[in-house]
Amino acid sequence: MRVREPLFDETTLTPRAIDNSQIVRERDPRSNRDLWLLLVLVAAMVGAFVLYAWPSVKLRQTAQARAQMSRERERLLEENRKLRLEKASLENLRRIESIAVKDLGLLAPAPDQVVVVERPRSLPEGSQVAAAKEPAAGVGN
Repeated sequence: MRVREPLFDETTLTPRAIDNSQIVRERDPRSNRDLWLLLVLVAAMVGAFVLYAWPSVKLRQTAQARAQMSRERERLLEENRKLRLEKASLENLRRIESIAVKDLGLLAPAPDQVVVVERPRSLPEGSQVAAAKEPAAGVGN
């Protein structure tokens, strides 16, 4: 039986030199397996967290997009209302008549200068070309 040497010198209480040169280190095959198991466990936890958080993130993004589109819709409706009002004011016949008389110097035509052109209500497809080629009655006489 081998006698174990003390690690400290009994007289000075200083550590003795230990020779580890004859010790051979072997790899433990379980450490590699434990590392892979830990890696798989962490990946599973990250995957579970992503699957848990993904719907709420998408729901939040959808709600933000909906709110933005709602604001855009309200803005476009207001712009549409303003444009309709502007169109109605620009189409006012009294305004157009005053611009024609004041700015352009135009006058209303005499009754004998007025020519009324009526469009036919409906024509078959082939007759539109024939109607365009025929001279109108009373024009150019």
